[in-house]
Amino acid sequence: MDKRKKGSSTELRLMIVGSSGPPQFLLTNAILGREEFPKDTTCISDSRKNIGELAGRRIAVINGPNIYDKDISGPKRKRELRRSKCLCIPGPHAFLVAFDMEDISLNDMRAPKLLRKRFGRHCMRRCMVLLAYDGNLEGAALEKKVQKTDWYLRELIEKYNGRFHVFSKNWRDRSRDRELLQKIERMVASLGGGYFSSSTFQKAEDFVKKEEKRLRRKRSAEIEKHGLSWRNTSRRTRMYTAAMWALRSEPRQRWTTGGSELPWPEDWDRICHWSYYGCTSGVH
Repeated sequence: MDKRKKGSSTELRLMIVGSSGPPQFLLTNAILGREEFPKDTTCISDSRKNIGELAGRRIAVINGPNIYDKDISGPKRKRELRRSKCLCIPGPHAFLVAFDMEDISLNDMRAPKLLRKRFGRHCMRRCMVLLAYDGNLEGAALEKKVQKTDWYLRELIEKYNGRFHVFSKNWRDRSRDRELLQKIERMVASLGGGYFSSSTFQKAEDFVKKEEKRLRRKRSAEIEKHGLSWRNTSRRTRMYTAAMWALRSEPRQRWTTGGSELPWPEDWDRICHWSYYGCTSGVH
């Protein structure tokens, strides 16, 4: 289901999906223009959200474990799938599915089936293939190379309605950022300009709102009980503010609140177990 309603900000939410290996992490680095993941990263065990800019537009990039990562148990995979949806609420504008242009596997060809199962049968309408390439060809030459390459790569792209983009494995190469952004924006515009949603994304959003209200009530009760003023509890209040945004950004980054920087408190992970370890109940 596609939501026509536009958000209050211009942030573009991108769900990055990988089949196996490093392509999705190389793509994240390329989009953000920084090395968020080391070059040799082939898997992650937890879902993550990073904020940045692509060709001048604010973006949120959400990563989860690879579809075919064998080092993650079934229950863990389900928890991280739920958490990735929480990190992307109210829903992604686009799914960017990353592959290695020179190494397409049989599992890569089967990825669309799992995408529909995980995100909903209509998610393919918002999917685009992103092909990692290690070379110096210009944009037009790259497009031509893809069109003339082996049949299995052409067939893979057709499964995603023919939408694809080739990106450099070198994240410092920003020459094709504008073209990628334009392709994403055109795809989103063709679907009404809104974001993708489904019953599972709606459940994730409802769960987060419920937990936020619960934490606000709990904090208000603590302040009232102990007679503590805002001035006297500024540090604890900033900790609470950080918790409120835990699902919207990576928890262990530094937070800016009240005009000062505050590192994520180690003990706050236990208090905000539901946010850091990711919507492990109530969302299916």
